[in-house]
Amino acid sequence: MQLIAEGKVLELFIALKGAPKQLRDEIEVDADGIIGDKFYAKDSNRAILLTSQESYDLAKQNGIAFEFGLLGENIILDINPYGLSCGDRVEIGTIVLEITQNCTICNSLSKIDKALPKLLQCDRGIFAKALQSGVIKKDDKVKIYKRNDNEKDI
Repeated sequence: MQLIAEGKVLELFIALKGAPKQLRDEIEVDADGIIGDKFYAKDSNRAILLTSQESYDLAKQNGIAFEFGLLGENIILDINPYGLSCGDRVEIGTIVLEITQNCTICNSLSKIDKALPKLLQCDRGIFAKALQSGVIKKDDKVKIYKRNDNEKDI
């Protein structure tokens, strides 16, 4: 693995049944996702959604301003993870996440603004799964690692 970027966690969110995303100072994760989240243990490959501040900045530059959490993310980073591929890693504090897939655009974004799904087509977020249990906190340091071509899936 090659370290390609460093940053920090800006915000953390958890989804509760029947309620908007809830802002948290910390979240607890394990192999099934975010403990207490409504999507916990549903699909480990879509367990944790990472988003970048850049997504919100891009929307704002195009006249669309909205609150953090409305992209459906669990973690907002101050660095951009969208160029990562499956198998790449994101280290947050003592937790290691593995990238599983890009986040597809859903129609719920058009409720914010009809132009938003197309605008954020490649910049909405990226899914990851936790490789170990632990706690992620706001302001934790983040390191992004790109998998070398010769490394095999674990």
